[in-house]
Amino acid sequence: MKLLTKALCLCVALGLTSAAPAPPDAEADDHHDHLPDRCDGIEFDAITPDEKGITFFFKGAHLWRGFHDGAQLSNESFKELDDIHHIGHVDAAFRMHDADNLDDHDHIYFFLDDKVFSYYNHTLEDGYPKQIQEDFPGIPDHLDAAVECPKKECMADSVLFFKGHEVHVYDISTKTVKVKEWPHLPVCTSALRWLESYFCFHGHNFTRFHPVTGEVSPGAYPKDARHYFMHCPFFGHGGNYSIPKCSEVKLDAITSDDDGRTYLFSGPIFMRLDTKRDGFHPFLITRGWKEVSGRVDAVFSYADKMYFIKDDQVYIYKADAHYTLIEGYPKSLKEELGIEGHVDAAFVCPGTDTVHIIQGSHMLDVDLSATPRAVTVDLPLPFSGIDAGMCDSDGVLLFKGSEWYKYESAATLAMSKIAPEPQKITAEMMGCVE
Repeated sequence: MKLLTKALCLCVALGLTSAAPAPPDAEADDHHDHLPDRCDGIEFDAITPDEKGITFFFKGAHLWRGFHDGAQLSNESFKELDDIHHIGHVDAAFRMHDADNLDDHDHIYFFLDDKVFSYYNHTLEDGYPKQIQEDFPGIPDHLDAAVECPKKECMADSVLFFKGHEVHVYDISTKTVKVKEWPHLPVCTSALRWLESYFCFHGHNFTRFHPVTGEVSPGAYPKDARHYFMHCPFFGHGGNYSIPKCSEVKLDAITSDDDGRTYLFSGPIFMRLDTKRDGFHPFLITRGWKEVSGRVDAVFSYADKMYFIKDDQVYIYKADAHYTLIEGYPKSLKEELGIEGHVDAAFVCPGTDTVHIIQGSHMLDVDLSATPRAVTVDLPLPFSGIDAGMCDSDGVLLFKGSEWYKYESAATLAMSKIAPEPQKITAEMMGCVE
């Protein structure tokens, strides 16, 4: 259960001027004494994650590390970003996605005027800065924004460079450029790829867009970035989610779809667990599955579909880039799965057609390939009160309150007579408070 036991870290989960020039020493003090506050509403110069997945927001000579920290001078994290090296600010920045070329993959590129700077591990690479044309032929200077776009989300591993309403799509492999006009999108002063979504920042707002067409995503855009990308008083979203104590953690469901996207559900909130590099963030369930509101009883994935069990209803979604409710749903538990009563947990193991449904101290097996569906096996379990469960190639995990149990397989669980020693959910696993 490598994904869960090692990467189930829910670390939830986001230049003042004066009338006359100041003396050098006073100016240095001014940098420290009057740090900008992004909660005031700032138009960022650039936004990019680093190789560890920490997102940096840049404005003038300052940056913000992650979604919670206060401002600091940029050269405290990137030492060459200072006036001595003539990099007092940046025009654009992005993190390279080029898995076929490890010399460039995960490097951060900063752009200023007609120069490009490549950083790795917060250290400027030898030979930089260079002219933009040396590294990115066909890309103009004085850019407004830039963002990476992997080939599963764009036609090929690419970088989108923004200048006004023009978007220069740079193919990393062929080093060719296609220029598009996206007049329907605001002029982006910075851009960010986060949780496989794309965001154009303008003023203190952002607009979500499709990276191939530039089409603005459905919803009320623009949105205020202070609600989503930083922790500010009187701003926020996600149902007033607060990080729980580890002893109070309670999951409602957990599942992984066929594309490896892993989700945890608790109350009205869900979180992605497989996006470690982008951090973790709580969202209302209705953001991903608009027909399902509030707490769910169980969730499982099968044949490119995600099944939600809520009360006596089953909702089935097609697992495309965006989940879509299949026509005719929800249906009753009896009609869809041939069972009745409250469901505590449900999971399907990879390569099988059986959903294992836990009700109290029993596990019911239902063959999903059969029509009509009905219970084929009813087995007792050595305990009851299970909250959530999932299965992958590494075994089965069952969650009960703030504890979890691991089994090598569903068969091992079915044959067990005594519950294994429970393990405690820790801050390392879920980012909860010890």
